[in-house]
Amino acid sequence: MTVTKRDYYDVLGVGRDCDDAQLKSAYRKLALQHHPDRNPDNRDAEERFKEAAEAYSVLSDGQKRATYDRFGHPGIQQMDQGGGADPNSFDLGDLFNQFGFGDILGGRGQRGNRTMRGEDVRYDLQIGFEDAAFGMTAEIQVPRQEKCGHCQGLGAEPGTSSATCPQCKGRGEMLYQQGFLSVRRTCNQCGGAGKVIKNPCRDCRGQGMVLVNRKLKVTIPAGVADGNRLRLSGEGQPSPNGGPTGDLYVFLKVKEHAFFERHENDLHCAIPVNFAQAALGAEIMIPTLGEPTVLKIPEGTQNGAQFRLKKQGIAQVNGHSRGDIVIHVQVKTPGKLNREQRKLFEQLHDTLPKDNEPAGKGIFERVKDLFA
Repeated sequence: MTVTKRDYYDVLGVGRDCDDAQLKSAYRKLALQHHPDRNPDNRDAEERFKEAAEAYSVLSDGQKRATYDRFGHPGIQQMDQGGGADPNSFDLGDLFNQFGFGDILGGRGQRGNRTMRGEDVRYDLQIGFEDAAFGMTAEIQVPRQEKCGHCQGLGAEPGTSSATCPQCKGRGEMLYQQGFLSVRRTCNQCGGAGKVIKNPCRDCRGQGMVLVNRKLKVTIPAGVADGNRLRLSGEGQPSPNGGPTGDLYVFLKVKEHAFFERHENDLHCAIPVNFAQAALGAEIMIPTLGEPTVLKIPEGTQNGAQFRLKKQGIAQVNGHSRGDIVIHVQVKTPGKLNREQRKLFEQLHDTLPKDNEPAGKGIFERVKDLFA
């Protein structure tokens, strides 16, 4: 069965009149989409990746493109057989460097040992409600890798040295041929270091790093909320080959308050009052995050009424504003009445309008009218 190659312009999704910039952009998009590192064990993605690379290697070359436009695939095959560019010599690493794919695809397209940044570290810290409201300084212990003191990070016992990796010859990577592509992979014997250690350090076992608990002080600003995170630059894991250290991210878990419920920077609370306080008005004590304060509620206050204590809530992080305390009034019905209280309520009942209506028809008369 004869397999027919797809048209190179169709492969890249461009027209025959496309310029170099359009060609480059189309290939970059496909290479990122179908790269094997992003699609492990996906045979179809790997074939599309190779197909796109082959198409770009031809159409990006002015002479090859002219030949292809005139004679198609047979013309390119004849060029190669006649001493033209060998497709097997196409170096994917060089093309990745041209497009700046090194950082995006993990540096596999670059030659030599690429400097890598250390890993970031996550630390979960639980703090109290008041600590989040007013800020605090916490001391934490973070496990992380640090340079071994016995071998000074070299990985070998003092007085001994490492040797050049026999597999990669010190390059830290191996070159593999995949059809017309040359693909570089990290050497699996030395892990990309280019060297092997014959006499590993007794403390770090050749790693050059040991796990230690590092004590750190974390300054938590006032106003932080549950789920917020703080970044401590350079306090993460060190780089394996001399690059910059990663960062430490402290994720905050704030305990709930027994009385207040937080909504952004406002604090909400429910305050119970009795019938007499609601009807006649009263002064009641309101707890805050500091000293209690007095709130005057007017006569005739209804159940569910809300009042605000300005700027008694949570401060804005690194800002100047502050939220409020929002009081929700709950008018409580007494569950039990003594004889004197019952007598007073009966007297009050006789003086109030029927169905608790201030004037006009009662509720039952209005319902009857509605369904009449």
